[in-house]
Amino acid sequence: MPAWSINRTIRTPLLLLGAGELLVLVSSVYVAAIITCGSIEACEAKFGSLAIRASIFAGVMLISLVSTGLYHFHQRIYYHEAFVRVLVGFALGSVALTLVFIVLRSAEVMQYLGVIALIYSLLLVLALRYFFLRHADENAFRYRTIVYGAGSRSAAIADLRRKADRRGFKVIATIPAPGDSQMLETSGRFAAEASVGQVASDLKADEIVVAMDDRRGNLPVGELLKSKLSGVQVIDIIEFLERETGKIRIDLVSPGWLIFASGFRISRPRRLFKRLVDLLVGVSIGALSLPVMALIVLAIKIEDGIRAPILYRQVRVGYRGVDFNVLKFRSMREDAEADGRAVWAEENDPRITRVGQILRKLRLDELPQVFNVIRGEMSIVGPRPERPEFVGELSESIPYYAERHAVLPGVTGWAQIHYKYGATEQDAAEKLQYDLYYVKNHSVFLDLMIILQTVEVILWGKGSR
Repeated sequence: MPAWSINRTIRTPLLLLGAGELLVLVSSVYVAAIITCGSIEACEAKFGSLAIRASIFAGVMLISLVSTGLYHFHQRIYYHEAFVRVLVGFALGSVALTLVFIVLRSAEVMQYLGVIALIYSLLLVLALRYFFLRHADENAFRYRTIVYGAGSRSAAIADLRRKADRRGFKVIATIPAPGDSQMLETSGRFAAEASVGQVASDLKADEIVVAMDDRRGNLPVGELLKSKLSGVQVIDIIEFLERETGKIRIDLVSPGWLIFASGFRISRPRRLFKRLVDLLVGVSIGALSLPVMALIVLAIKIEDGIRAPILYRQVRVGYRGVDFNVLKFRSMREDAEADGRAVWAEENDPRITRVGQILRKLRLDELPQVFNVIRGEMSIVGPRPERPEFVGELSESIPYYAERHAVLPGVTGWAQIHYKYGATEQDAAEKLQYDLYYVKNHSVFLDLMIILQTVEVILWGKGSR
């Protein structure tokens, strides 16, 4: 059974789990109606259509669960951690539901049905999660994978050692290819003269990953085509790693691959729609966060004095390499870079103020960037903008670094939710691989998933510095 589906971010096991939890959430409203009113008909006579209210209840709660990281395929979560995340998700959802029903003038729904629905769905979701984590057979949802090639390129698959990195596939055989630079010792390895098509048929493989070191004159076109026509997926090593890791390996790609690969295209309608969404979200966040911003201003003034500057303006490289001033609440001392030299932020950086430590931990120092979004200098979702001094250095040492400027920089992004705070050239190279994945695969759905998973990053303090 294929192990991945929508936009490569939601896999089959999570789709099934999500469908089960959605069913629980919808049914909980009807269960609450029967307990409270005696029958569904009596409840609808009192409150109106339960279908609409059940849909709102389930939708808000499911979004809350997604935002706590419960649908992150590459993240291994044990039950005790899932338990905490479910509780946090339900707490956030309860607050959100109360506000939604107040706005819809249906507060009595939460008063009479909400508590029972929440308790019922919470218990069933916890039970469903327990069953899923303890008893679900992950092998049933993995690709049965044959690797054609046992050299340096196929070594990238062997590097995926974490269980969480191998949830989408299971290597059932490795076949060395002519021209490979080295041989990997892998269970189920076949001799170089083995027919890849026959092996795929005998082992009932779902896919063949082509990971040869040298394809020139060595690619078994006939065998691979025959396998593909018989229903076996044939996939290149780069695309395979992109699917399984959510990033593009810059050490394996070539300019030709970037040119001919699907994606990397930003249509005018997509750009226009993204801009409209940015304006809507930016204005909404700006308006709703005004009280929080006022408290932050007060805290900065109390710590550093009435004359202390509130905002910090810093030149960053934006869309198509054009510089702009990013806005942030000041979280460092005023003399943090007194010598004018750009310096990476460090772990427990002594330049950060006490208020700044809290702001950075909760990512509140980035709130003023909604004004960059409204002005069109940034997007809500995109690669994080970097300083010109660092961009110049990184562009010389890291291949394809400039390609991340093909889209608007973002307040949050694919790299931010998957990788820690970057403070070295190695970190920048790793984050670039996630940025290139976003540039290649960006979509409305992917943007939504990034926004929801950003809530998880804030709640659990991931990557802050």
